[in-house]
Amino acid sequence: MEHIDTAIIHRFDTRSSRPCEFCRELDPQFPKRRPLDQMVATSRRPVASAHLTEDGYVRHRMLELRQRTSREPVSAA
Repeated sequence: MEHIDTAIIHRFDTRSSRPCEFCRELDPQFPKRRPLDQMVATSRRPVASAHLTEDGYVRHRMLELRQRTSREPVSAA
């Protein structure tokens, strides 16, 4: 285990993580995700980069983009 970077070990330490509130609210498939893909670091806000896995990060970003594109455009007038 000495060859694994300590930052990687802490990233997957589920004792200091919680489910992502943003994804839980917006993703109907959230309960079907793998448990690690649902989790974010407790020391951070529920943002994409706080996810413990790359898949969790990507799904979070997809939700953010979907939310942005579904908004009505702001008129310039």
